[in-house]
Amino acid sequence: MPRRALLRGTVAAGAGAALWPLLDQTFAIGGEEITSGSYTIRFDQGRKQTIWGLGFEIQSDSIRSGNNGMDDKLVSGVPKDLTESERERFYEQMLKAGTGDRGFRYCRLAMGLYHRGLDKDNKRMVDRYKGQTALLADMLKKAGVEGVSVEYWSPAPAWKSTKSYIHGTLASFEPDFLDALGDAMVDDLDYLVGKGVPISMWGLQNEPKVDPPYSGCRYSPEQYLKAFKAVAPKIKKKYPKTLIIADSQDGWSGGIGKALSADTDALRHVDAWTYHRVGTDSSEQVKGDYTSGRKGKPVFNNEFEYLHYKTNPIGPRHTLNTAQSIMNWMTFQDAPTWFWLHALKPTTNAEGKGYALGYWRPAEGKPFDGAPRLEPGHWDFNPLHWNALAGFLQYMPWDSVRYHVDEPKHSDGKPYTEHRIMAWRTPTNKPVFVVTNRAGKPFTYTVDTQTKGDFLGHRYGPSTNNKSIGTKQGPKLTLTVPPMSIEFWAPR
Repeated sequence: MPRRALLRGTVAAGAGAALWPLLDQTFAIGGEEITSGSYTIRFDQGRKQTIWGLGFEIQSDSIRSGNNGMDDKLVSGVPKDLTESERERFYEQMLKAGTGDRGFRYCRLAMGLYHRGLDKDNKRMVDRYKGQTALLADMLKKAGVEGVSVEYWSPAPAWKSTKSYIHGTLASFEPDFLDALGDAMVDDLDYLVGKGVPISMWGLQNEPKVDPPYSGCRYSPEQYLKAFKAVAPKIKKKYPKTLIIADSQDGWSGGIGKALSADTDALRHVDAWTYHRVGTDSSEQVKGDYTSGRKGKPVFNNEFEYLHYKTNPIGPRHTLNTAQSIMNWMTFQDAPTWFWLHALKPTTNAEGKGYALGYWRPAEGKPFDGAPRLEPGHWDFNPLHWNALAGFLQYMPWDSVRYHVDEPKHSDGKPYTEHRIMAWRTPTNKPVFVVTNRAGKPFTYTVDTQTKGDFLGHRYGPSTNNKSIGTKQGPKLTLTVPPMSIEFWAPR
């Protein structure tokens, strides 16, 4: 999702202080004076959470560079702008991660922003350009993506106090008005499904405390509660398998989450709590609390990117930090999934440096300084971000099951933050684990896998993708991991 440039906050010490991080934050790399550690993967103990798979967002319509509002005269997006052969390559090499049978599971769809066409009454969303939803349906089918996470950046303008996608809140919170809004939002899903787009998740509002220069809608906790209680039951009745998420900013720990938790009728319609810990240091999930108030529901981060692409240029540390964010959300907060922001951003959007797994070249518009040289309709990877996710997409199939790892700790009882590990079994029961080294010198892992047989290593990093690094025989593996490296070890 795009982001405002002036928003400020502090890195949360725990979930109760889930505020925005400073945009120019840096990471404490190489601060631990350790060079080795011993680890035991506890496949002999109970399984932890099932990891559903990862998610991404798709920019299927336009936004101005720097998130400076929307240009409704410009019709541009993916997969629309890509040539036919480049679409197929995008689906296979990125969304499937070149695996043929796995990759991303979910696609986040920004309603009112990247899907913002309107019917004649301005109450329901339809295609803004011919074939928009059909292209999305084709993308999901060919890429093997299960479905979309439908989330509103703004309801349709007729429901807004501003009569616009931009600024304001709902025009009314009276019961009859909210009932009609709920019917219209069900109709929005019917429109998508009718054109071949399956629905996996639904959210009432992205970042409900924020008032951006593009599509948005602000809610107080009381307002969100009223709207949610009117709309969510209608969504669940029509689409009972859809996961209903709240509140896509502060989860259960913010004012909206607390209002939902205190209302029995509302809480029973919340299927998962979602946070936006955008670009924060991965150690936040080691030390913070995002689970104690979850009321038995899953918790996950459904947006991650780096906002400070100007003040703190994207570099190798961000690659490692992103990989560790995935691992730490799952290891310390039991998250079943994790979402990066954009699969592709256009070379005309400067924020793509911090937001995109790759870039595409639209037919018109001036590329930002330093943008990759591409022909119109073509795309390429952004390795600093893509290489952080690629290994998880390739070696952690949907519905893999995480297992606990005994690991060394500092004298204060905290795990190492520069050297992380996570282990799982695939749905076919194959043992796999990943290790990282975010420090500035080599680190040696001694890992008891409790598994006989050979493990083949695959290394990733800021400029490395799926490099084969040889075979080690189990059950005990000794691995010296270079600085700024991510290694996946899986059976041959």
